Amino acid sequence: MDKTAAAQLSRRERQIMDALFEAGELSAQDVRAAIPDAPSYSAVRALLAKLVEKRIIDFREDGPRYIYFPCVAQEEARVSALQKLLKTFFGGSTTAAVNALLGMNKDKLSADEIIQLQCAIDEAAASETAESGKSSAK
Repeated sequence: MDKTAAAQLSRRERQIMDALFEAGELSAQDVRAAIPDAPSYSAVRALLAKLVEKRIIDFREDGPRYIYFPCVAQEEARVSALQKLLKTFFGGSTTAAVNALLGMNKDKLSADEIIQLQCAIDEAAASETAESGKSSAK
């Protein structure tokens, strides 16, 4: 998949991808039923064709209809969507995004979630320390 194509998904294309990731594979009619405030059937078909052209999804024939499925891993799509979100709303700052998320959910975090976040921060710090050590050794 072209990473630029994945980063440039429209809102409707992202909704379609969400539906396909959840179901695994869907017909155009099923996609239309799965997305909120869906456009016309023809518009859904056009969006699906665009996603096929971008090589983000593919299809197989099932009698007279096409069944669509993702060609990319959900994790890859998540990373791409998050990169676009960071760039658009947070000026590329991971720190600003994390602070915004924590601010929204600080009262809802469980002890386990706080431990998981701390472990991720510790791993990032250790990785940065290791990278700094490599740079100064050169």
